[in-house]
Amino acid sequence: MPQKPGSMYREVKGQSYTRKEYIGGVPHVRVGQFTMGNRQADFDHEVTLISEERCQIRDSALEAARVTLTRVLTKNLGEENFRAKILVYPHHVLRENKQATGAGADRLSEGMRRSFGKKVGNAARVDPDQPIIKIWVDEEGLEVAKEAARKASMKLPTPCRKKAD
Repeated sequence: MPQKPGSMYREVKGQSYTRKEYIGGVPHVRVGQFTMGNRQADFDHEVTLISEERCQIRDSALEAARVTLTRVLTKNLGEENFRAKILVYPHHVLRENKQATGAGADRLSEGMRRSFGKKVGNAARVDPDQPIIKIWVDEEGLEVAKEAARKASMKLPTPCRKKAD
């Protein structure tokens, strides 16, 4: 069955579901790595991508933003001239009460009875004004970092703003 659209899981509803030791068969987190670029160097400037609304960001959206960010920075600056870090972690386990559809589905489906749902993915819960991604660069890479943050924000379900220091 294909993955449902991220808009189904965007809103924060109810209590967070994070206790993975009690949950069997939790899907793995799809984010490849949380820190990219040169980890040892000190950089002069910092660009931060900040959430403007409270929402849930699926791990697949975080991975898409990471890939876009890394691709733009590596292509324009090289691998040694930046450091980027994803600051949120997808702790929340998403559940879905799958319904059978089509002919004869009324005999297979239980409807809302005991509709706890099965595990379908992971998401990070984000509050307003919470930093999502930080990028460190030198003076000559500042505009490239702002553009990379803008492109990465297009992959996220919440409106974001950039803050450069």
